[in-house]
Amino acid sequence: MSQTKALTVRALRAEDGPAWQELWKAYLAFYETSLPQEIYTSTFARLLGDDPRDFNGFVAEVDGKLVGLVHYLFHRHGWKIEEVCYLQDLYADPSVRGMGIGRALIEAVYKAADEHGAPNVYWLSQDFNDTARQLYDRIGVVTPFVKYQRS
Repeated sequence: MSQTKALTVRALRAEDGPAWQELWKAYLAFYETSLPQEIYTSTFARLLGDDPRDFNGFVAEVDGKLVGLVHYLFHRHGWKIEEVCYLQDLYADPSVRGMGIGRALIEAVYKAADEHGAPNVYWLSQDFNDTARQLYDRIGVVTPFVKYQRS
């Protein structure tokens, strides 16, 4: 007999620290990256802070266990009066992929952007991240921009 699991998306809370850190470590490992502990501590504090320049975060829970996260930021844009929203990090634990976790987290950011009055939400993805891009192609529009950064 198959059991339906209850999915909840909510704002990140202080008590989520250890579970959030494990999810974020897994996300960074996917990108073959690790960070010193002070970055985890600083980022988590900023996610919970009230500085409007800092990131915000949502988490996804399935049956009370954190299984996904998203981080996003509002910022000014030279071509708009309103701020825009940058979605920086999105991760769902591989054990729950296919349950709509990623879509639910992106839709939570869309709703937050609407409430903030931000007409645009954008994010980056690696061109070879085919699994994620299948979702992104359904929920967003790919643009022709190529990212460059200082070497």
